[in-house]
Amino acid sequence: MSGENLRQDWIDGMRVMLPLLPGALPFGMIAGVVASNAGLDALAGIGQSVIVFAGAAQLASTQLIADAAPALVVILTGLVINLRMAMYSASLAGHLSALPRGKRWLVSYLMTDQSYALSIMRYTQRPEMSLAAKFAFYMGGAIPMWVVWLAATAAGYFLGNRIPASWSLDFFVPLSFLALIVPAIRDRANAVAALTGGTTAVLAWDLPFNLGLFLAALAGIAAGYVVERQARQGEKA
Repeated sequence: MSGENLRQDWIDGMRVMLPLLPGALPFGMIAGVVASNAGLDALAGIGQSVIVFAGAAQLASTQLIADAAPALVVILTGLVINLRMAMYSASLAGHLSALPRGKRWLVSYLMTDQSYALSIMRYTQRPEMSLAAKFAFYMGGAIPMWVVWLAATAAGYFLGNRIPASWSLDFFVPLSFLALIVPAIRDRANAVAALTGGTTAVLAWDLPFNLGLFLAALAGIAAGYVVERQARQGEKA
C-alpha cells in the first residue's frame, strides 16, 4: 500500500476522533484537579497520565489514595475498572496481532474506549483493510486522544481549585462514557448488564473505598451472562 493511502487512513482516524476530543478535556481536567487536591506533586500528578493513561481507573485510584485507602483496594479498583481493556484487546487481536511486538505494545498503551470503539467499527465496515492501514487508522485517532488527555490533566493540575464549581466539569465524565456505551447496547444481554450494573452502582454509592464499583461490575456481568445463556438455550430448544 502506498504511503499516500496510509496517510489517508491516519487522517481518517484523526477525523473520526475529533468529535470525541472535547469530551476528554473536562475529564482530564478533573483527573488533574483530583491529583492536585490529593497532595500529589506535579511529577506524580501529571506523570500518572503518562504511565497509567487510564481515565476512569486513574481518577478512582487517585481519590482512594487521597482517602488513605489500603494499597490493595487502590490496586484492585484500577484492575476492575480496566478489565474491559482485556476484552478490547481480545477483540482487536484478530485484526492487529500480526503487528511487530513494538507496535502491539504501542497499540496496547494507547488503547482507550474511544480508540477501540472507533477502530473496531472501521475494521468491521471495511474488512478489506490491510494490516498497515488498520494500524495507521488506529494511531491516527489514538495519538490525538493521548495528547489531549495529557494537556487536560496538566491544565487541571495547575488550575486546581481555581476552576469554578459552576462549570460542573464532573458532569462530563458520565456523559463521555454514555456516548460510547449507548451505541454499544445492541441486544438484550448488553441492555440488562448495563441496567443492572448502573442500578447497583447507584444503590451502592455510599459503600466505602468505591467498593460499590466492584459490586456493580459483578452484578452487571452476572446479569448479562444469565440473559445471554438463557437466550442460547432458547435457540437450541
